[in-house]
Amino acid sequence: MTAGPTAPRPPRQQPAGQRRKRGALWPTVVIVLVLVAAFVGLTQLYTDVLWYDHLGYLSVFFTENATKIAIFVVSAVLVAALMFASLFLAYRSRPITAESIVDDNLRRYQEALEPVRKIVMIVVPVLFGLFAASTAMTQWDTVLLFLNQEPFGQEDPQFGLDLGFYVFTLPFLRFLIGFLVSAVLLAGVAGILMHYVYGGIRITERGLSTTRASRVHLGVLAALFLLLQAANFWLDRYSTLQSTSGEWTGALYTDVNAVIPTKAILAAAALIVAVLFVVASVIGRWRLPVIGTAMLLVVAVVAGGIYPWIVQRFQVLPTEQALESQYIERNIQLTRSAYGLDAAEVMPYDATTQTEQGALRQDTETTSNIRLLDPNVVSSAFSQLQQFRPYYQFPDTLNVDRYEIDGEVQDTVIATRELNPDQNQGWYNQHVVYTHGYGVVAAYGSRVEADGKPQFMQAGIPSRGVISDDYEPRIYFGENSPMYSIVGGGEGDEPLELDRPQTAGDEAGDAKTTFAGNGGPSIGNFFNRLAYGIKFQSSDLLLSDAVRPESQILYDRDPRERIEKVAPYLTVDGAPYPAIIDGQVQWIVDAYTTSDAYPYSTPSVLDEATQDAQTAQGAAATLPPERVNYIRNSVKATVNAYDGSVSLYAWDDQDPVLKAWQNVFPDTLKPYSEMSAELMAHVRYPQDMFKVQRELLNRYHVTDPNSFYQNDDVWSVPNDPTQDSEVALPPYYLSMRMPGEEEANFSLTTSFIPQQSETGNTRNVMYGYLSANSDAGTGEDGVKSEEYGTLRLLELPRSSVVPGPGQAQNLFNSDTDVSTELNLLRQGASEVINGNLLTLPAGGGMLYVQPVYVQSSGDAAYPTLRRVLVGFGEEVGFAPTLEEALDEVFGGDSGAQTSAGAGVNDAEAQSPDGEAPADGEAPAGGLDDALLEANRAIQESEQALADGNWTAYGEAQQRLQDAIERALEADGVVEPEAEGALAPEQPAEEPAE
Repeated sequence: MTAGPTAPRPPRQQPAGQRRKRGALWPTVVIVLVLVAAFVGLTQLYTDVLWYDHLGYLSVFFTENATKIAIFVVSAVLVAALMFASLFLAYRSRPITAESIVDDNLRRYQEALEPVRKIVMIVVPVLFGLFAASTAMTQWDTVLLFLNQEPFGQEDPQFGLDLGFYVFTLPFLRFLIGFLVSAVLLAGVAGILMHYVYGGIRITERGLSTTRASRVHLGVLAALFLLLQAANFWLDRYSTLQSTSGEWTGALYTDVNAVIPTKAILAAAALIVAVLFVVASVIGRWRLPVIGTAMLLVVAVVAGGIYPWIVQRFQVLPTEQALESQYIERNIQLTRSAYGLDAAEVMPYDATTQTEQGALRQDTETTSNIRLLDPNVVSSAFSQLQQFRPYYQFPDTLNVDRYEIDGEVQDTVIATRELNPDQNQGWYNQHVVYTHGYGVVAAYGSRVEADGKPQFMQAGIPSRGVISDDYEPRIYFGENSPMYSIVGGGEGDEPLELDRPQTAGDEAGDAKTTFAGNGGPSIGNFFNRLAYGIKFQSSDLLLSDAVRPESQILYDRDPRERIEKVAPYLTVDGAPYPAIIDGQVQWIVDAYTTSDAYPYSTPSVLDEATQDAQTAQGAAATLPPERVNYIRNSVKATVNAYDGSVSLYAWDDQDPVLKAWQNVFPDTLKPYSEMSAELMAHVRYPQDMFKVQRELLNRYHVTDPNSFYQNDDVWSVPNDPTQDSEVALPPYYLSMRMPGEEEANFSLTTSFIPQQSETGNTRNVMYGYLSANSDAGTGEDGVKSEEYGTLRLLELPRSSVVPGPGQAQNLFNSDTDVSTELNLLRQGASEVINGNLLTLPAGGGMLYVQPVYVQSSGDAAYPTLRRVLVGFGEEVGFAPTLEEALDEVFGGDSGAQTSAGAGVNDAEAQSPDGEAPADGEAPAGGLDDALLEANRAIQESEQALADGNWTAYGEAQQRLQDAIERALEADGVVEPEAEGALAPEQPAEEPAE
């Protein structure tokens, strides 16, 4: 035959080696990809180890992950082993006679399965084991708490068991039994399928036919399943104390008299049926276990559902109040205990609405500390007066603290001057040059400058003031820090980090610095650079010469985030706050231990219970949607703003949950006795816990079960009347003296009004006022005040006509004189801003104080205080100063003593011009601050002269001259320079600390 154009070509022969190379290509690619993925995963693990080790919390990382790995391995092995054993036993006991083949379908199944049977018998159990283990490992905290539990020392009222059984043991047993039930079910399904495929179970015209081996196999698995169900039924008895299915949490009359007994019967019945299955698997007669199973299902439906319904419907409902009374009392007592409300001091307060002269004479400690500076409003004033550079910023909402100045405690509005990362472009600028903020800015809470601006007690660059002239001002760790920064260097290395704006005498450039602390893992060697380059997906970390042998990398710099990582068992408060403590800026963070298993306690959802105007505006972080019924502020934590070091202090060292975690992580928490006196002085009662407590107090201020049942005295937290949307009024920190107290203290406060109906027609009057003592300091290291954390609740008569916050705001808004003056303030497109509405028990009634700010329409405008609103009963005062407004309300003489500067001077408080200080300008402080600086400069001059230090003497004299000029300007003797007035001359660069 002749080969033509259509003849097929003979196949080309390829060398055997070439075929082998092509065949090995894909396995090679897969292996390389697996190795790359493994390397990337290992670098993430390696960087985590470096981070935890640097902070000194490596034990937390290892303990948590070792526990997860152990649970994962045990769970995976258990599930896989049970499934494999079930498959293996079913296959080994398969019938081998010809009768075992029922039809051709099974033959085809067997033929298809047999070539891969061994692989299937291994791979399928492993896959199911891995899936089940990935779920089980999330319960690592449940396992650790069970293994390290501590007794509560308090018994439940139903079974007489320690409450620790419900918090620690019962959740673990529930998890363990639930997991074992799943494992047995998977093993049973696998065994049934294998028996069916290989003929151990046959479906014939006569019915179901089984071999003896399959009967024994499945009978044992059924018995195991029923044993686990018996344990579940038994545990259900205890779980009734945590039930939320009724009107009140816990075991109620029907649970105690119907559910608990029937659960015990069901547990016994399940045990009996389990024994019947074992017997039947041996003798081959299934009638008894089948009957027993049917009876168990009937009993479960009748005894577990119908009987309790009958008891509830026909026995409880007709006389519910009488029958449920003791169980409601249990709910009240244990809910109040779980949330720390049981120790609240309740005081009747028959508040008056009548004003008279001198009514506030006995409330001097309260009126002299009324805060006129609203931390939710004055952020832009801080920014315009103290930001200095666009790469700095202040948070939208500032913090409230207190400092002792000249022997007197002053409420303070305080913030850190942090970086604004959005202003920096390019990798080098973002991660090498702009690495930190600079300084703390603080203003008096109860006073302002004569023109309405904040009166700063700590300000400027370099940062100086009456709080401290000698502290580490650099803010490397804060709420607005860059994702990561490369800092540090060796001796002789050129400073790369911008430190702060330069001051007078050298305006050409900004001061540079090199981080001198131990703030992050080393990134000087190539492997660490590679690991972090992969972590942050940045080639610049490998290629940039800014990464030097002594360099460190700072990341995870938010205080809340750092606490959450080093203490994953804690719920962290949403509002960290800075304080200057022992020469360092420290972020103070509150943290909570929680549980959802406390018996008889009503649950709360944290994110819902803590929502208010601050969380709605983003001023405070929202807590997770965690369902809890037990909470303790068990830990106070600090994060150093310079080096990021973290300290955890066991604040509530009697909390059994915290004790259990201390058993797990024994070296991570310090006793509060190691806290310095200065740190103690700045500890305050946490906001989020207070919000949860006040939400519960809406109902649980009632302790009489009959009244509680009738639901006739339910309160509400009032909405914030200064907001357009309906959000809860946030609690406020105030220095004040509660009725019945001997002295003022720094307190967290909130109001209560009657429960509001959907129609909105409910009376907005005061029913209650709650304060939490927030003064922990005693002046001694490691000693906290016994009064700290005391909750005091003022209960007003239910016939009260004292206006609530909403009604007080309406009185302000509807007052004719107030409206007229506000319209005048709005002239020139200015905006009037109502500050926070403060509520204080004073003058025998409830006093409302609200600062009023005016802001012009300019781009650089900021709010300044212009007026103070005061309300008491139906009376309204509106004046430039707090003293004048109080006098207007109380007949011309309130008798109050107010802080100097608690208001404005109308002659100086002109309409805001909307102009910010010149770039780099430090605004002239008030007369008092200028004179204080002058006095300090005189003392430093005398000391320098005595030491013969002429350089220091010259610098002190220059500061003295500048302070005198600022004092003259503040006093109106000379006019300030029109522009370009810079801060007092300082050395070009402060040495890095």
